[in-house]
Amino acid sequence: MPVDIDEIKARLKKLNARATQAKMDLHDLSEELPTNWEMIPQVAQRCHEAHAMLMDARKALAAAEA
Repeated sequence: MPVDIDEIKARLKKLNARATQAKMDLHDLSEELPTNWEMIPQVAQRCHEAHAMLMDARKALAAAEA
């Protein structure tokens, strides 16, 4: 099955938006500390997962373009 570079780019755009939002959520939480300190693991996990998916998509795009 051929790789659709446009499809990967569209997914990458969505993942980038998700990762950026996760980063901002983590940043906002850090500024509000110690309020909601209990949320640190959950927010950090979402941020980690979003960025991991983004990095995987970037690798997939690089491989598809190579």
